[in-house]
Amino acid sequence: MFKLDLSVQAIPIIIFCLIMQELEVGTNPVQVETGEFDEAIEVVEDVIAENPCLNHHCKKGKVCEVDDSNQPMCVCQDPLTCPAPVGDFEHVCGTDNKTYESSCHFFATKCALEGTKKGHKLHLDYIGPCKYIAPCLDNELNEFPLRMRDWLKNVLVTLYERDEDNNLLTEKQKLRVKKIYENEKRLEAGDHSLDLLALDFEKNYNMYIFPVHWQFGQLDQHPVDGFLSHTELAPLRAPLIPMEHCTTGFFEQCDADQDNYIALEEWANCFGIKEQDIDNDLVI
Repeated sequence: MFKLDLSVQAIPIIIFCLIMQELEVGTNPVQVETGEFDEAIEVVEDVIAENPCLNHHCKKGKVCEVDDSNQPMCVCQDPLTCPAPVGDFEHVCGTDNKTYESSCHFFATKCALEGTKKGHKLHLDYIGPCKYIAPCLDNELNEFPLRMRDWLKNVLVTLYERDEDNNLLTEKQKLRVKKIYENEKRLEAGDHSLDLLALDFEKNYNMYIFPVHWQFGQLDQHPVDGFLSHTELAPLRAPLIPMEHCTTGFFEQCDADQDNYIALEEWANCFGIKEQDIDNDLVI
């Protein structure tokens, strides 16, 4: 089973999660080219007047077109217009157990099914081609939060170490992570035994409170309402499922009232955070 740690292999997952959380879920990061319009700043107003679509936003899977009255409208994107994938790493697996060439191809297909029962049930399941995911045993499910808690703490520490340009963490977040980073009792990242992870959580419980809240805040974006939907969970679960087969079972278990949304209280409880330590201010 894949162990969640900050090995070299895990770093791309962290970077991917950050990109996906900054962009609207479903945006293909490969399509985003920073600085593309830097040289056209002086003529932007004239271009917008000519093409209303340049100032009109469409949700994932849709593109803007101009109607007969020169008004912008969003229509489903033709999957054939999606950029060709650079490699297998761009493939995604849908909940229909079908491999799509990229997230662009997936969301364009989902849009075409809008309003149908099939379209309502179709979600992006995980990153990479579809493959057999082994069932998660009860004992494995119980072990999952031990590794996940440690991983979240290590992700924050790594971001703190790399945040030279102050664009990965806010000043308030950095102050909180600094206390964890400078604590000499902090368990360094590594392939630790489950017994050691459990013992560290018991002895250094306070170090895990903020990382758990921080991840909830990173995911709760569309909209910011104190609940995590299936779509909001995607940036975290999609990269992990191919490597950690208990991911889906864990998130399903977190939804204690089975309303298809995970509240902050449910999320914190899943990671063993005590009720008196749940604080909405920590997710900001």
